[in-house]
Amino acid sequence: MPVVTIEDLGILRDVQVDGEAIVVTITPTYSGCPAMETITTDITVALAQHGWRDVTVRTVLSPAWTTEWVSEAGRRALREFGIAPPSICAGRPVPLQLGHRAASPACPQCGSVDTEELTRFASTSCKALWRCQDCREPFDHFKDH
Repeated sequence: MPVVTIEDLGILRDVQVDGEAIVVTITPTYSGCPAMETITTDITVALAQHGWRDVTVRTVLSPAWTTEWVSEAGRRALREFGIAPPSICAGRPVPLQLGHRAASPACPQCGSVDTEELTRFASTSCKALWRCQDCREPFDHFKDH
């Protein structure tokens, strides 16, 4: 997603510099995220362009990424790009829900909450495809974790 940084998404966990070496630690939004290889390459290339030659990118899965880690700037950028940001879980367990969701995400185009899920998997596995019943626009919703 070109509109948010890995820091805004909460994927960037840590950066350690030791002399000429730099270690960047990232966490995927979910285990098995296919974008992690591209993100790792992008980090390595960007740091090399700024003179870093000894670059290590570590992926850690624990603690698992949570929607709390998405910054307010990241949420705003997602909304402005037309993607409904995930809700904030506020550090509490997310209950397993069988069947339909209790709350619908607000449409990033018009703000209506009269929305329906079209499919659980959209342009990427971490997003679901929804449609607004008021303005009829489809939109991606970044899944809550």
